[in-house]
Amino acid sequence: MSRFRRARVPAASYFFTVVLADRRSDLLTRHIDLLRETVRATQLRHPFHINAWVTLPDHLHCIWTLPEGDANFALRWKVIKFGFSKRLPVGEVRTATQRARGERGIWQRRYWEHLIRDEQDYQRHVEYIHFNPVKHGHVGAVKDWPYSSFHRAVREGLYPQDWGGDFAVETGGWGE
Repeated sequence: MSRFRRARVPAASYFFTVVLADRRSDLLTRHIDLLRETVRATQLRHPFHINAWVTLPDHLHCIWTLPEGDANFALRWKVIKFGFSKRLPVGEVRTATQRARGERGIWQRRYWEHLIRDEQDYQRHVEYIHFNPVKHGHVGAVKDWPYSSFHRAVREGLYPQDWGGDFAVETGGWGE
């Protein structure tokens, strides 16, 4: 079995990708209020700052900054995944092992984590997060995706409302 090595640096910023087990599902956007509530409750018990976030139907990307002396992002993801899952009715496909252990089959077990190294790395990942709904064809312009911290960044004057352009206008649409 592979042994994953994760960077654990207290008070650092990390980029994450967290994915549903069923990549065809729209569970995250269909239950966006539950996801938001679960994240807020986790933040109260285990503080962290959300620098950027986007939720798509089947996965999410985000950047967090952890508090001084704290590098335990794994605990936070465990709490978020468990808290979200336990409040949904059981209906997903589960393996025999998951059923025997009383586990849900909602999330992929692992997630992608990247320690942000410098300001350029940070900016690249923030832009990746905000452009992701366009990349996946959910909208033609970044401003049109409602489940993104992009809107907060616009309010804070970090981005103009039309950042990222209008993909459908600029290219004539997807697949051309």
